[in-house]
Amino acid sequence: MIGGVVLIRIDNDNPKAIYEQIYDEIVRLIFSKSLKPDEKLPSVRELASMIRINPNTIQKAYKYLEEDNYIYSIKGVGNFVKDADELRNLHLKNMKDELYKVVKSLKELGLRDERIIEMVRDILTPGTKGGNDVNDK
Repeated sequence: MIGGVVLIRIDNDNPKAIYEQIYDEIVRLIFSKSLKPDEKLPSVRELASMIRINPNTIQKAYKYLEEDNYIYSIKGVGNFVKDADELRNLHLKNMKDELYKVVKSLKELGLRDERIIEMVRDILTPGTKGGNDVNDK
């Protein structure tokens, strides 16, 4: 809740679990700077009431957000947003780790470095040559 408005959207048709959607939405709000560093998040009960979700689901999302260093909690006070620059660096590190895994998997499939780089270029500049043909090594 920011300025009295709930900005968390839950899609019941989404195959992701509700707690994952809440997690993703709060991360989105942090990176869009809608949630500021050290800003207090709604309590578990408040947020559960606002978006009509079981408090245990909110607690689970908050638990994972804290484990992943997006928020911190102060016992008896509440949950707060961590510093955005620190979070951005953490997020970039996590994305780099994911990219490493993808590139490693592509190499294990036998793709040459040049083909992997070409695939990345295709993603960065959509509508250019190449496209989706991953069969050529």
